[in-house]
Amino acid sequence: MNGLNGNTAVVTGAGSGIGRASARRFAEEGANVVVADVVEETGRETVELIEEDGGDATFVEVDVADTESVEAMVDVAVDTYGSLEFAHNNAGILTGFAEVTDIEEEQWDKLFDINLKGIWACMKAELPVMESQGSGVIVNTASEAGLVGMGGLGSYSASKHGVVGLTKTVALEYASRGIRVNAVAPGPTDTNIQANSVGGGDPRSLPFDVSAMADVPMGRTADPTEMAGAVAFLCSSDASYITGHTLPVDGGQAAD
Repeated sequence: MNGLNGNTAVVTGAGSGIGRASARRFAEEGANVVVADVVEETGRETVELIEEDGGDATFVEVDVADTESVEAMVDVAVDTYGSLEFAHNNAGILTGFAEVTDIEEEQWDKLFDINLKGIWACMKAELPVMESQGSGVIVNTASEAGLVGMGGLGSYSASKHGVVGLTKTVALEYASRGIRVNAVAPGPTDTNIQANSVGGGDPRSLPFDVSAMADVPMGRTADPTEMAGAVAFLCSSDASYITGHTLPVDGGQAAD
């Protein structure tokens, strides 16, 4: 991909799934990667995988719901590699299926703290560095649930709609400052966030992978590397005139 080699990328939620695939893809393209995750063990595993492939990566433990933790993450990137060109703000959770009246307040708050506040906190820390450089690219992970309503996913869908709206707003604010801000909206993807949501505690629901695949025109779940490819494209110079866009990577679901 044009423009990734020799630059620095931060990826949150990089200990598994889409985040790990994204971190590895950045490294494959020649970028230095800050692997950020709340779980040290899996984050360091990602670093080891990158280093085994000949890449350069540094782990930092981060809780995206904690602004000081996020600020420290960005400081590590700049202190270690001298710059920050790319950020994939990917960390997120899915707490299961529940109708809106059955969602507990604690569940709602936790999900919004990570899925939406976390994206805001990351951009708040990343943007000043990028602005001082005069350039940068941010890609946020939204979801197909951020583009359409999904029964039983009221809190998750609302948080991801928020990510889409925040992405558009920040893209407009920073378009004239050399910074592009986009999002990807993954469809059903073979990750732990999906596996951990099977059934969702609702005896009426089908397993998540079965029900989600039922309306995927391509008839399969995605591999995390397919999301990583979309992220790498949006960060590359091939996407130099794209900002404020949420790219569905969903096997055609959004087209239905």
